[in-house]
Amino acid sequence: MFNKPSVYFIMGTQNASGKDPLSVLEEALKGGISHFQLREKGTGALRGQELLEFAESCRDLCAIYKVLFLINDDVELALAVDADGIHIGQEDMDCGQARELMGKEKMLGVSVHSLEEAKIAIDAGADYLGMGPVYGTRSKADAKQPAGTIGIKEVTSHFPDIPVYGIGGISPQNAPAVWEAGACGVAVISALSDAGDIGMQIAHFKNSYKGVLI
Repeated sequence: MFNKPSVYFIMGTQNASGKDPLSVLEEALKGGISHFQLREKGTGALRGQELLEFAESCRDLCAIYKVLFLINDDVELALAVDADGIHIGQEDMDCGQARELMGKEKMLGVSVHSLEEAKIAIDAGADYLGMGPVYGTRSKADAKQPAGTIGIKEVTSHFPDIPVYGIGGISPQNAPAVWEAGACGVAVISALSDAGDIGMQIAHFKNSYKGVLI
């Protein structure tokens, strides 16, 4: 579930670079992603029945490839489509409340930016953490300033048993530092959705882990 090197793909319809988002997702699934998070936000984002139907299609594709399917922020949608879990940010609901609403059987991921936030999330029952932005990113308009890999090193040294994913501006070229910091995976948006060959890009990410001793 959290085997290194994991590639965690995040996408909404607005991130598909003009391509069919379900085709982009299937390419990523074929290429070997470990998790898929539906993050439908921003201008032109799907709503209501359209969003529900799209989420169901994403869920069904992930089930075919036996890849975990998570919803970003929206507990109601996650429950409606029986997603494998939910991922929440610091500006969203309390992570303890999210755990209570989703139940113990579902996966809970939490975005954190410090050791203190990581401890709170872990105490609330988080199964994994997303930490970033590691590098500068254009995929999230509200992203904080890049923090590098220092935070990942700090969290993984204090909590070695919690899986941590680096997120924000990560490419196969700069990913080795993320692995070296102790991350079990990289979470990416445009690095996959904008790629000409998504399967090859996933292979590049996984190859970037080779030879790194942690």
